[in-house]
Amino acid sequence: MAENIEQKRGHAIALFSGGLDSALAILLILKQNIEVTALTFMTHFGCDIGDRSSCGSNPYPTAEKFGFNVKLMHLGQKFIDIVENPKFGRGSNMNVCIDCRILMLNEAKNLMDMIGADFLITGEVVGQRPFSQQKDKMNLVMRETGLKNKLVRPLSARILPPTEPELTGLIDREQLEGISGRSRKRQIELAAEFGLDDYPSPAGGCLLTDEGYSNRLRDLLANTGYLSFDDLNLLRVGRHFRLDRATKVVVGRNETENNQIEGLKRDGHCLLEAPDVGSPLTLLIGDATEENIRKAAMITARYTSARNETSVRVVSRQVSDGTETEVSVEPARDQDLEPIAIR
Repeated sequence: MAENIEQKRGHAIALFSGGLDSALAILLILKQNIEVTALTFMTHFGCDIGDRSSCGSNPYPTAEKFGFNVKLMHLGQKFIDIVENPKFGRGSNMNVCIDCRILMLNEAKNLMDMIGADFLITGEVVGQRPFSQQKDKMNLVMRETGLKNKLVRPLSARILPPTEPELTGLIDREQLEGISGRSRKRQIELAAEFGLDDYPSPAGGCLLTDEGYSNRLRDLLANTGYLSFDDLNLLRVGRHFRLDRATKVVVGRNETENNQIEGLKRDGHCLLEAPDVGSPLTLLIGDATEENIRKAAMITARYTSARNETSVRVVSRQVSDGTETEVSVEPARDQDLEPIAIR
């Protein structure tokens, strides 16, 4: 193995989502007898290597098949910081594509410098989604990261200015691609040529591109001003209602979400459930006043099997000390919920 590595012509660090484009970029470089270390990033916003529908997919099967190494990195608080305050703004929802790309490339650059690799590669295609893959934005990212001529985009390389590895002959520019636009015809042809037959369909992106999730995140930032890991985990679960600036209600939609809510409860929260009927589990976050508990109980009753009854018994329990109170309420009406629903 060591002898094999010594024979390589160079060493590249790749940003690898597990998707088709980033896999092809790596294969085009491996084809030129250059070692590749792939870096797969995870965040709290749906970049989950176990979920083929998210912005990240399991990178290991492709890596094992074609013989390159993968390192996992969770961006953690660094990513949350740019979501709270992106330097280059947002897309149509809460997505921070440009800041995200800059952060990932800076982390990859640090790894490149640390292990003495020669250059970086990404699976970006000029003119393809997302917003960060427009040519002017790609140039902006290049400037902000200080990578200059060290960043190679193998799928679009022949329609971009030559980079240092191309100019020095470390890689052959003619063996790279000149793809642009949203058509994936050429990528599918390349996949067949390389024998890459197991790759996910193009995903909608991270949760920050989802309208519903973005609305919840926007509401959270507007009312708290900061993001905690617990808050972000809760945004992915249940129906959300805003009672006031300090108080929110989260209602489970099924048994799985009820279990998730149970696991995400914290001291200071209040749990509500209607014990006599089929009921969701509801989490009251914020001011557990008598009025807010009653409102949360009415919302809970609306989603029970007794939603058409005139009175439903709902039990609330303080998570911190287990104190229980019981109220009988009329289920909330849909027209009353509409103004407070976060959709």
